[in-house]
Amino acid sequence: MKFLMMIYTDDTLLDALPEGRFDTLMRGCLEHADELRAQGRLLDSQQLEPAAAAKSVRVRNQRMSVLDGPFAETKEYLGGFNLIEAEDIDEAVRIAAEFPWAATGCIEVRPVRDIGAVRRRVGAAEG
Repeated sequence: MKFLMMIYTDDTLLDALPEGRFDTLMRGCLEHADELRAQGRLLDSQQLEPAAAAKSVRVRNQRMSVLDGPFAETKEYLGGFNLIEAEDIDEAVRIAAEFPWAATGCIEVRPVRDIGAVRRRVGAAEG
C-alpha cells in the first residue's frame, strides 16, 4: 500500500538547532532514504523550495487569481514529501517517525488513493 509522507517544517525549530546540526540531520535523512529506496520502500522523495517561492492559484466563477506565497500563513509549511510503500498505516507511521523532521515540524502520513480504481469507477480512460 502506498502512503504519502508530507514533511512540514517549522523554521523556528530549525533555526534553533546548533551550528552544523541541520547538515548532520540532513545527511542522516538522505542516508536513511537511500536505505529505504534500496529496500523498495521509498518510491520517490523531493524537497520543496521555501514557501515564499510558491504561487497559490484559485479559479472562481471562471476567473483565475494568483497570489504570491502559500495560501495561508502558518507556523509550519510543506517542505517536502516521501512516497513510500508500507504494509499498513501503522508501518507507515513508524517509518515517518524514523526521519528527524518529526522533531522539527510534523510529518503527515496519508494513504494514497488508487487512481486506477477511481478511473474505472468514473469511466475515465486509463492514462
